[in-house]
Amino acid sequence: MNLPAIILVTGTDTGVGKTITTAALAAVLHGTGRSVAVYKPCQSGAAAGDSDTAEIVRLAGPVTAETGVVLQEPLAPVAAAAVDGTPLPQVSAHAVRVRELAASHDHVLVEGAGGLLVELDSGGGTLADLGSLLAAAFVVVARPALGTLNHTALTLEALAARDLNVLGVVLGSWPGDPGFVHHSNRQVLGTLQVPFLGALPEQASELSQADFRAEAAAWLNGLPA
Repeated sequence: MNLPAIILVTGTDTGVGKTITTAALAAVLHGTGRSVAVYKPCQSGAAAGDSDTAEIVRLAGPVTAETGVVLQEPLAPVAAAAVDGTPLPQVSAHAVRVRELAASHDHVLVEGAGGLLVELDSGGGTLADLGSLLAAAFVVVARPALGTLNHTALTLEALAARDLNVLGVVLGSWPGDPGFVHHSNRQVLGTLQVPFLGALPEQASELSQADFRAEAAAWLNGLPA
């Protein structure tokens, strides 16, 4: 499987399925015998017991998983850090840690917070800036519902404006009973200039680890062979 060493997973919005997509990518890579690390620069909402990296390990299996900074409120990183009184690491510091993980793993998956241009530090650094520092490839996770075509186009345009490589687009939560709009959006997303990598079922997180790992490759059947 010819994939970049560092892959950044971003979303067209919050709640689109980035964590489950990251877990599926990790499961597929781990299933081919690759060593995988997952890095989350910023985790918000810790007060509610949320942990994206723990969820990824639960679903994908024995992968290395780290979080750069953990914040209590379920807000964007800068706002959550202000409430907590916690200093945020600079994007360049995250880049250093990702490179360290890349030195000891075949692949590092970096899951962003919210969308591509959400600020991760007090200097306005974003996941797009992190991608520039790392010369990494992006996976864009989108929702299948109404509005996704515009949101996806805007995200891809922002990536293209920064000359950032896009591995492809994933639908992060495909409904069990999709309607006409879902099928229409999926068809249109399949005609974009970047590859359509696949779609994850909306109930994927409810599967056992064994079933999740067994089915992940079928969901992401657009990944390069």
